[in-house]
Amino acid sequence: MRNIRVLSGREVCKILAAHDFVEVRQRGSHITMQLKIEATTITLPVPNHTEVKMTWQSIIRQSGLPRHLFEET
Repeated sequence: MRNIRVLSGREVCKILAAHDFVEVRQRGSHITMQLKIEATTITLPVPNHTEVKMTWQSIIRQSGLPRHLFEET
């Protein structure tokens, strides 16, 4: 298993946006991204920091996106 890259909050949002997530709001230092799928909505708060560290596992798990999108190449 590779290490997860050090990404900023904006870079995480770009990855999510490339997979149909939409930025719905920003409050303080957190950006809220949403993905509407059929009858449900996935909502992810992304910290808008220069380095997102502590919330990686949660963002990856909740988004349903494959881990390799966030790993070092």
